[in-house]
Amino acid sequence: MSSERDELKAEFLARQGFGDARREPLAGDASTRLYERLHRPGGASLIFMDQPPALETQPCPPQASPDERRALGYNASARLAAGRVDAFVACAGWLRSQGLSAPEIIAAEPAVGLAVLEDLGDDQYAALIAGGADEAPLYDAAVDALVQLHRAAAPKVLNGGDSSWPLLTYDSLVLQTGAGLFLEWWPKYAKMPPFPQGALDEWEAFWAPIRARGEARATVFCHRDYHAENLIWLGRRSGVGRVGMIDFQDALKAHPAWDFSMLLHDGRREVSAEREAASLARYLAARPEIDREAFLADYHALGALNVIRILFIFARQVEHFERPKYRTFTPRMWRYLERCLVAAPELKPLRAWLDAYVPLEKRI
Repeated sequence: MSSERDELKAEFLARQGFGDARREPLAGDASTRLYERLHRPGGASLIFMDQPPALETQPCPPQASPDERRALGYNASARLAAGRVDAFVACAGWLRSQGLSAPEIIAAEPAVGLAVLEDLGDDQYAALIAGGADEAPLYDAAVDALVQLHRAAAPKVLNGGDSSWPLLTYDSLVLQTGAGLFLEWWPKYAKMPPFPQGALDEWEAFWAPIRARGEARATVFCHRDYHAENLIWLGRRSGVGRVGMIDFQDALKAHPAWDFSMLLHDGRREVSAEREAASLARYLAARPEIDREAFLADYHALGALNVIRILFIFARQVEHFERPKYRTFTPRMWRYLERCLVAAPELKPLRAWLDAYVPLEKRI
């Protein structure tokens, strides 16, 4: 970052009473955020979040039309928070009000994109499981946290600390944006010719009713990035409080199946068919009022759309941002997609489309 940004960060820390903290840089993700761990003399460690507002395009204005959103760019079309710190603060406050373990906000100045957060530690689900921990209690607790989250009424506006943020709907345009960009980026990634117009028309005709279903049944707070690298085990807490949550600032009101797809179609670690089935069964047993067949049909259909969206993201990370590690994740996503195709008869046209336009040797 620039020297001006470094100076701004140092001034913020001094102003908030953390000028004497030792700063330890932490590994970043695929976003424009940076994190550091603050070590205070004689005190518990904290997390320092740096999200420069200038690095992101505008978030979605609540009343913007689809055409206006498209004109504003990807963040508005996909209803992403554009990294806004006030979105993180508001989401964290609401999650904590529901008895869930989002980080406490110690200090924040959203206008400059800086915040100091409670440090939930390093026991990420993904790291614990890779180190030999039993995944069953971890995933069971993650499901139970979703049960609690989905029983709560999704508010129109999230409030936390001094920040508020609208909880917009995961609507058809959001769903269309992710899946549609697969059409642009997969040919670049797989070294294929662009899809012909007929293929694009077939694609839209297939997905339009599924997107409409996803929007119509959007009823719950959706974390949106609910996977094993964004969940932290807090074993000293009890119940659903043991599931520490981060990276939730892009939350929307969505179909309850969406966070399940994020959890069980995890691009960064393999989730077995057995674990998937057990997690879905646990959720449905806890919510007997849900139509099981309808939920599972939506889970597989929206899950297939989500997998395709993630394939676009990984392809763009490789081709545009030159991050080759994401190439190792794409075969796993194709396996998840195959699982959806096998489970859902309504996805037969999608299989036919893939067979016609994305041959097996290009599903890499």
